[in-house]
Amino acid sequence: MAEQINPWSSTPKMDINRLIADFGIEPFAPVKEKIADQPVFIRRDIVAGHRGYDAVADAIVQKKPFHVLTGFMPSGHPHFGHLMVMKEVVWHIQQGGKGFISMADREAHAVRGLSWDACDRYAREYMECLYALGFSGEIYSQRRNNALKDLAFEAATKVNFSELSAIYGFGPETELAHAVSVSMQVADILYPQLVAGVAPTVVPVGIDQDPHIRLTRDITNALRMFLVEDRGTHISIRVKNAPEGALDAVAKRFCGAKKYEGHIDLPAGHTADEVDAVVREVERAFGGFGFLLPSATYHSFLQGLQGGKMSSSVPDSLVWFDDPDKDVKKKIMGALTGGRQTLEEQKKLGGEPEKCSIYQLNRFHMQDDDKELAGMCRACKAGELMCGTCKKETLERVRNFLREFREKRDEVAHMVEW
Repeated sequence: MAEQINPWSSTPKMDINRLIADFGIEPFAPVKEKIADQPVFIRRDIVAGHRGYDAVADAIVQKKPFHVLTGFMPSGHPHFGHLMVMKEVVWHIQQGGKGFISMADREAHAVRGLSWDACDRYAREYMECLYALGFSGEIYSQRRNNALKDLAFEAATKVNFSELSAIYGFGPETELAHAVSVSMQVADILYPQLVAGVAPTVVPVGIDQDPHIRLTRDITNALRMFLVEDRGTHISIRVKNAPEGALDAVAKRFCGAKKYEGHIDLPAGHTADEVDAVVREVERAFGGFGFLLPSATYHSFLQGLQGGKMSSSVPDSLVWFDDPDKDVKKKIMGALTGGRQTLEEQKKLGGEPEKCSIYQLNRFHMQDDDKELAGMCRACKAGELMCGTCKKETLERVRNFLREFREKRDEVAHMVEW
């Protein structure tokens, strides 16, 4: 039986490789070969899986339009656990994508019980961090975005509570606002295509957010007016939810089209992608959405400094971007490592960097040079690099990053309008 993923759990215990297999997520390794200049998170396989990313990779290579969106629930201060997805969004924008960020204040209010003022306060901090990293595009509030709320209502017409229960484990005790926040998540993912044109859209997330992606892809299909099928010998266009006159309009767009009750067959010479693009135009002309299936990339979690996932409920597991230096030092120097019990064992047996929160912090963020990282890993395993030395070196990298990051945040603070 497949393990259920809870997007709201602060301490998920997941085997990412098993989840990829259980939920039909595609391994990222094959598609990454399409990308010539790979960033750290792709080179080092931190992004481990995807749904439908080939369309986005092709758009990057062919310099065609695409969108990138992700969301942040403004329920606490931003920290290193948020940095990976921020970097992924900014990198996609640098590759030509149009950027969107949802500040999921409705979700924070419904799920975490935060006041609207608190949501706004935290949202400003996230925005400042995003701008400091180079974000450009639209950042919006769920509760203030009327177009988004209308889209969420449309999405909600295509899902029932039984489906939500199966996907999220909702039960009789689930508050209605929590369930409604799910339709807002779906609308967030589809929003870029609503306002900036139908195009491939990637949503970089941690793998715990996959339920939202799966549901959105199902609803995207449910919102379509037509289904385009490649039958090998011909292309068939079948009516799903099309209004009167839409089928005739589709038939007029293709020479040799044979119209039947409820469907159209096209002769050989057409491709499914070509036909689908035309059908989407007709759908939009008749008041439909014609959305493309959204894509997603899934990155593995940055290990918390005390093991497990970084969690705001365990302050020593993470470094907040605004932590004072004494707290940063305490957390880094007190972090759980992959070292042995004694210095003698460490020299004899070597360390285990794959279990070490300090090594993983360098692998994710603090060491951009692949050769330096490989050298650190080799020295650890050989018993040449002691945990105390490694922590001190990493502490200096973290201090330098935070100092520079704070300077950049000060420089962009004027851009935050909320």
